[in-house]
Amino acid sequence: MKFNPNYHITAYLTKQLLEIERHKEAINILPVTAQLVASLRETARLQSTHYSTQIEGNALTQAEVQKVVKDNKSGFPGRERDEREVKNYFRALEYLEDELKLDVEISKKLIQSIHGLVWKGFKKGTPYRDGQNIIRDGATGNIVYMPPEAKDVSILMNNMIDWTRKMMSENEIPAPIVAGLFHYQFATIHPYYDGNGRTARLLTTFILHKMGYGMKGMYSLEEYYAKNLQGYYKALTIGTSHNYYGGRAQADVTPFLDYFLEGMAISFRSVRQKAQRLKELNQDRPIPFQTEKLRELRPHQKQTLSLFIKNKEVSIQEIATHLGLKNRSTYALVKKWIDDGFIQIENESRKSRTYVLTKQWELLISQDISKEQDR
Repeated sequence: MKFNPNYHITAYLTKQLLEIERHKEAINILPVTAQLVASLRETARLQSTHYSTQIEGNALTQAEVQKVVKDNKSGFPGRERDEREVKNYFRALEYLEDELKLDVEISKKLIQSIHGLVWKGFKKGTPYRDGQNIIRDGATGNIVYMPPEAKDVSILMNNMIDWTRKMMSENEIPAPIVAGLFHYQFATIHPYYDGNGRTARLLTTFILHKMGYGMKGMYSLEEYYAKNLQGYYKALTIGTSHNYYGGRAQADVTPFLDYFLEGMAISFRSVRQKAQRLKELNQDRPIPFQTEKLRELRPHQKQTLSLFIKNKEVSIQEIATHLGLKNRSTYALVKKWIDDGFIQIENESRKSRTYVLTKQWELLISQDISKEQDR
């Protein structure tokens, strides 16, 4: 039962690997401020939460997801389960980020803790399934896949974990392939009765981050899966039989890697485009706002946005110089902007007082960039 994935490197896979590398290197050299990286990372978290739960049938929109997980608001009658799912997924994302900072390894404990958060909202680990789990077509009721028996789950998971840790330490196989093979094998073993997809997607991103493909947390693979859902299921359906023991264990998984690496390339290209857009903003080029609220900004606010993007904190004097105004006029503007929730005081010292954009406006800028790239 040793995990020995059967795949081969094709010209298409090589092309996708090269494209992923190009985008990865390009993003590393673009001058993006820490403030906006944080904003883009937050947008990626919300997208991951929305799209990964949407794949499983969650009906909340992205705006509603934001209200639930960031503003801590509910009020969607009849969709309490959907609210719990997005809250749990967001908690799991935050937990994985904490574990990455601690440099923990992929392990049974980590996997079970992630599933515990996804499924129940608590990081107390959940044991693997103790019975058979059959995946059926929701429309016809036909059996789509019958995973391995419960008695084999633990050893299969251990073998997969051992293989993954070995590949991560040896660094001989490209990280995207290691992550893709892990994702495929996790879905194949299907170690839980439910929550397998969400757990697999979270852990796949964890592996990519550990192997140097974190892209500062600014990308979401889940969006690609959700928008190519039939391709996702088709890529996972490999082998001559729906029964694990009927050939899937030895099947050629290259088609899944084709799908997975294409998604990584698309996601990384999107991040690169957003980062390039930020670079243009840093150069004070005109900003063709897409978001209605951003378009409604007063001219002086629009001018000042590029200053805040280039510098996390700015002073009254810097704003006055940037706008070509006298200090007295600038003070009046700044006071109004604070009252309106556009900016806030960062350093309260009278001699060296500085200001930053509020979190709300950071997020709006990030969403505006995303909308432009989707046009």
